[in-house]
Amino acid sequence: MGDERLKVMIADDEERICQLIEALIDCDALHMEVVGVAHNGLEACDLVKKRKPDILITDIRMPGYSGLELIEKIKASEADLEIIIISGYAHFAYAQTAIKYGVGDYLLKPINKEELTGTLQKLGERIWKRRQSAEDHWRIQQKNEADIRLFQANVMNRLTEESTWKPSLEELREKYYLRVKEGVFQGFMVKVDCEKEGAISPAGINIILDKVQSLLENSLNYRCEEFVLRTKGSGCIGFLNYGGEKTEEIRRIFRDCLNQMEGEKGIFGPVTFTAALGGVERGAEGLQESVRQAALTMEDRLLRGTGKLLERAPSPSAIHEQNILERYVRQIVHAIEVMSAQEAAEAVEQMRSTILEVRDVKGFEVRELVYSAAGLFLSQVEVKNRAEAIKDFEERCSLCGSADELFNRLCSLQKDYVEEMSLRHEADTVRPIRLAKQYIQNHYSEPITQEEVSGAVGLSAAYFSALFKKVEGEGFAKYLISFRMEKAKALLRETNIPVSKICQQVGYNDLKHFTHTFEKATGVKPTVYRKMYG
Repeated sequence: MGDERLKVMIADDEERICQLIEALIDCDALHMEVVGVAHNGLEACDLVKKRKPDILITDIRMPGYSGLELIEKIKASEADLEIIIISGYAHFAYAQTAIKYGVGDYLLKPINKEELTGTLQKLGERIWKRRQSAEDHWRIQQKNEADIRLFQANVMNRLTEESTWKPSLEELREKYYLRVKEGVFQGFMVKVDCEKEGAISPAGINIILDKVQSLLENSLNYRCEEFVLRTKGSGCIGFLNYGGEKTEEIRRIFRDCLNQMEGEKGIFGPVTFTAALGGVERGAEGLQESVRQAALTMEDRLLRGTGKLLERAPSPSAIHEQNILERYVRQIVHAIEVMSAQEAAEAVEQMRSTILEVRDVKGFEVRELVYSAAGLFLSQVEVKNRAEAIKDFEERCSLCGSADELFNRLCSLQKDYVEEMSLRHEADTVRPIRLAKQYIQNHYSEPITQEEVSGAVGLSAAYFSALFKKVEGEGFAKYLISFRMEKAKALLRETNIPVSKICQQVGYNDLKHFTHTFEKATGVKPTVYRKMYG
């Protein structure tokens, strides 16, 4: 109840009766206050609308509207208003009519304080109980909605982050409380991209995604058995479950939603929208594959352009035959050694032209190569925290809607670091680490140790360990593993060399250990990674 008081209004054509009733009400004891007095039905009706009382005490007979007419009119708009009828006419017919209109009680003149107090107390308890019930219902509803959102987030986490999951219809129903039925399962994704870096803030992206989510929910919810969506980064990803006869209708709805988003994009700034659909699966077991297809198909906007509904399930091209990263590394290492931003840009330009000449190259392949190139570049330069720099680069690239924008971001990344290197003299504390990284570059396929590398750069093992972590932001062992994993990923994508041979080429003698390390670093086993990107 707190400090809130219930509001009482009095309506009677006799002013002295109004004064008497107000005097008889013990406001402090009842936790109430009188908020208005009216002397005719018209005035009372107007005052109820303005003051919004919780309880109305009114005479049955008044000018303008009678008490009964007043009750009928007010109850039409104020259903929860509690009303006490006061009259000098002890006729049951009046009481019957008043009760029909929802009167809380019926009192006779002369008014008895004890009876009035008891009636107000009873109605007050009814009001507080009703409010508490409504509040409890709201809390339960909010909790249920929060639980549903949590279940949906959990199922989307499994679909997007686990390497292999084939859920059954029963599992989705019983474990995640989804309303799925026999029929079609289809993954989808909607992506927001920004034409100019930094032109829109993360908060702005979230506002746009809220609008996108509302549009999709309003358009698709009632046409599907189940509609699950979560926002991730600068996009929405989810899945639908619907009757197989609605496939064309669902496609049309996505096109209509996309057209509406594109039509309103001027409101949000320099942004573009793209939608992608995964394959139509006839059972829940194929759901993860459809969601994965939607995410991979979305990357084709880099080559096909934004503002489209993309549906083609991507398959890898012959890009691995080009040895693109190997040539890039050779060029970029030299550019870093001579501290030439121009040479670094030329390395990207050659990579760009080679990639885009590959027949049937896919958007997801372009993005993976650019991200790998950035990782390899950052492994060759002086970065305080390489892992954080890679994460930051990928986040900046997540809003790129074309391949050209991606390559431009890579050029910008290289330019920033190379120019910084050329503007300052190499510090004595950094030079041994650069030499150590060069040593790793030349010997990573061998079983090198920290003691060996520290000896090669002329430092004690203990000092080298502390210095390496200070300069690189991560320990020597972790850096070496990350470097080897990048090499392994490139070999898996670009060659057909058996995994057992790749294991040896990146410095591991134990295939089981290599497989475990690779899966820990990438989230998938080497064979799965090759199927996805090779």
